[in-house]
Amino acid sequence: MLTDVQKEILQNLINLYQDSDGKSIKGEDIASVMNRNPGTIRNQMQALRSLGFVRGVPGPRGGYKPTVEAYHNLNISVSDNQSKVSLYKGNKQIENLSVAKIEFTSIPHPGECEAAIKVLGSIKDLSLGDEIRIGPTPVNNLGIIGEIVGRDDMDNIILLDTKTIRSIPKKTVKDIASLDLISLNPENNVKSASSILSDNSIDGAPVIKDNQVLGMLTVTDIVKALADGEENLKVKDIMSKKVCLVNENVKIANAIDVMSKEHIGRLVISNDNNEPVGIVTRTDLIKSITNFEKFPIETFK
Repeated sequence: MLTDVQKEILQNLINLYQDSDGKSIKGEDIASVMNRNPGTIRNQMQALRSLGFVRGVPGPRGGYKPTVEAYHNLNISVSDNQSKVSLYKGNKQIENLSVAKIEFTSIPHPGECEAAIKVLGSIKDLSLGDEIRIGPTPVNNLGIIGEIVGRDDMDNIILLDTKTIRSIPKKTVKDIASLDLISLNPENNVKSASSILSDNSIDGAPVIKDNQVLGMLTVTDIVKALADGEENLKVKDIMSKKVCLVNENVKIANAIDVMSKEHIGRLVISNDNNEPVGIVTRTDLIKSITNFEKFPIETFK
């Protein structure tokens, strides 16, 4: 059975290892985080190695790495970077933090339960009273908003008074996209492009030629061109060339992730032949989730 000090060392080793993207961790780094003597850490590391919780890496860039047994002993799921569950404070993602485990302590009434959140990474910047957002989780697309009402620095756990719990539907973008695709020709002038957007009551449209998506033009682009006195320019001159195509079978949760990472409000939907067949907007994604106005899309940024 591990002592409290050994558990703390192991937890900090896992936190640092998670942040390092797989690089070995030096004992001095652990000592610095814990504010302890490096010699004490080295002595404890020997014990942890003999118990099979730590693996030593020789060489000038060497150090220590946690074993699978270390994760299991601290009740942490072993996961790769692609399945990290992000944590947000306000609308900003907290770097080098991810959620390893979520346990609901009780669910007496919907929206009034508490959740114990096991965190990978230092929780020193999380304080009681902070509102945080978690998710979506990789399997069930769960997202949570709540207030921190407790924390356990020894086991790296925060206790959350949950305000909202939502699960993103496991639909595809094709299920919610507009498949009556309205597009613009790159040779259209600004006036004709604005007329097309206005007549169809849309805020943007892809620019397509020979079934290839060249860019995206929005009302904002048009307003900027007019403000700059460039109303005689063509669509190809003012369009944004940053456009993302996603396959029609992509799940909604994945589409949210792409939209957030690329900082765009529209995705062009393509078929298996990579031909544009529709468009999905941020509004479409919000409407696809019941009562999502209570759980804004910024949660997934």
